[in-house]
Amino acid sequence: MKIVIDMNLSPQWADFLKVDGHECIHWSEIGLPNATDREILSWARDNGFVVFTHDLDFGAIIAATSADSPSVLQLRSQNISPKHIGPFVISALKQFQESLKQGALVSINEKQSRARVLPFSPR
Repeated sequence: MKIVIDMNLSPQWADFLKVDGHECIHWSEIGLPNATDREILSWARDNGFVVFTHDLDFGAIIAATSADSPSVLQLRSQNISPKHIGPFVISALKQFQESLKQGALVSINEKQSRARVLPFSPR
């Protein structure tokens, strides 16, 4: 899977995820550090990447715009180091691989991971 890592996560995530076979790039390698979330989403959509973030705004933007892509992996944990939460991320990537290919928001924490398929349906 192709994953762009948001500025609010360590560049160490790229190396961690590459070991599992993913193509990863940290946003600092390709874009301005002060890029907006919408710019990152747009770049990810245009280039076929999943956004990996600790920022809840990405899910809010996708919901507000009824977007069907790109997929977003969202960490919902206080300790966001690869050493701590990394195994849960790898597990979620495997569990929700098909959903992520189609378009999904995947929330990950130590207790569970869940996916919502895009676009979100009105409740």
